[in-house]
Amino acid sequence: MEQLATYFSAHGGAFFGALGVALAVALSGMGSAYGVGKAGQAAAALLKEQPEKFASALILQLLPGTQGLYGFVIGILIWLQLSPDLSVEKGVAYFFVALPVAIVGYFSAKHQGNVAVAGMQILAKCPEEFMKGAILAAMVETYAILAFVVSFLLTLRVG
Repeated sequence: MEQLATYFSAHGGAFFGALGVALAVALSGMGSAYGVGKAGQAAAALLKEQPEKFASALILQLLPGTQGLYGFVIGILIWLQLSPDLSVEKGVAYFFVALPVAIVGYFSAKHQGNVAVAGMQILAKCPEEFMKGAILAAMVETYAILAFVVSFLLTLRVG
């Protein structure tokens, strides 16, 4: 137990900061992978019958991928601030900075994938209404953007 206390007194800040990086990248990336994968399955089913709709289906499939990028950017911004002698207070602060983009990114990407699947159904039946499906999917993105902005602004405040 004493060794653990010694470790955290010397490197606790870097530990918690790195944990924040891992959460920002992993959770938002997992949500994006799920959403892109689910939309990709729907796109593949659609394209089997209507291959000419590839570009529109690809747009819908790509939408849930942005949350992973937001988490990656926040992860890199935090990582750039890490050092072995980072204070525990700053490390814990960076951990909390990562939470908005990590948590909201995970859930919004999953739900955006579900909306993109519904957009594929619009594309299949009424291709002229494709933009309605894209707009509906993009609306879910609003919350990921807000979480990204919060995490970004907090990153600037901690540094």
